[in-house]
Amino acid sequence: MELSADRIAKLNVNPLYKTIGIELHEAQDGSARSTLSPNPQVCWPTPGQPHGGILFTVIDTTMAFAVLSLAPDRGCATVDCSIQYPTPARHGPFSCLATTTHQSGRTVFVRAELRDVRNTVVAFGQATFRIIEPKAAGTPP
Repeated sequence: MELSADRIAKLNVNPLYKTIGIELHEAQDGSARSTLSPNPQVCWPTPGQPHGGILFTVIDTTMAFAVLSLAPDRGCATVDCSIQYPTPARHGPFSCLATTTHQSGRTVFVRAELRDVRNTVVAFGQATFRIIEPKAAGTPP
């Protein structure tokens, strides 16, 4: 399955994504691709180098959309996420590719890499997500 271009366009106007500099490009068949063009205010404490929490957010977000491409009419939640930072993120913009590796019922396992313009891996991670069924209309939260 695939998230439509219209849905991706609507996701990309999210204020968080705009502030950080994330843009989702595609999500289909258990994979997703995004870029990070970090805004200067998220490059702290080193100018030009996004904070590790920003890199974490890009990876977690991209992995979530890889999961949602398998279940576009549902939601998902991160159950567990582990990220490693092998190289400083100095040469943006950065590209992220996330791919689902296994699914067992509503539990989905995903891996992702975040690379700089030199194609160097600056962060990689793996996570477990849970697909969430939509609430019925009128169901209390």
